[in-house]
Amino acid sequence: MNLFNLMSRMSLFPWLVILLLAAMNVLTLTVAVLKWRQLRRMRAANRILAPAFGRALADNRVADAIALTHEHSAAPIGRVLGVALSRVAPLLDDPAFADRAIESAERTVTRQQLAIAGELKRHLPALATIGATAPFVGLLGTTIGITNSFMGIAATGGGGLEAVAGGVGEALITTAVGLLVAIPALWLYNYFITRLEELFSELAFGSDELLEWLALRHAGVAFKYDEPVAAGRRR
Repeated sequence: MNLFNLMSRMSLFPWLVILLLAAMNVLTLTVAVLKWRQLRRMRAANRILAPAFGRALADNRVADAIALTHEHSAAPIGRVLGVALSRVAPLLDDPAFADRAIESAERTVTRQQLAIAGELKRHLPALATIGATAPFVGLLGTTIGITNSFMGIAATGGGGLEAVAGGVGEALITTAVGLLVAIPALWLYNYFITRLEELFSELAFGSDELLEWLALRHAGVAFKYDEPVAAGRRR
């Protein structure tokens, strides 16, 4: 008896379990593809914007820095820094409002980071939920399969292979399918959480640069932008 024979003898309920698990797997792959494309696009935009934005700040070209964030609107760092810089730009030429400009920038940066974090984490809980629940959905099929095995034993009055094969096969197949759905979902969830943490680190670094530039500008000290020497590293 091979796998196909076991599957052909499965009752309706295990097939419904497998269909549910298949739908969960389709949802996992859909979320993964969409999130991978989103993060890839955002990271590429960040790599282009961050150096140009830093050089504009070093040269005190505020209008150019704001224009760059509009030009690279797909970059999360541009959304955070662009909104903050646009809000405090009218205050920069008046020394009396310099402290207020820094406080306003800090609050704006915090709000924008929270908004972007919520957007980037959208749909990821679905991966965690599928990874946590798929084995139990498969276990439901396992329970039904074992129950069918006992019913087969009761019907034949013995414990021969033919009496239990169908139920045991249902149990093993649904368990395996549940694990095959859960494991990739958990892997993908952890992968995207790691990528998001890296992106949040870039946001925090860029925000600190903007606040440092505002503080140094208020103190009359020139801001020096350090060009990145490699992806994710700075001199």
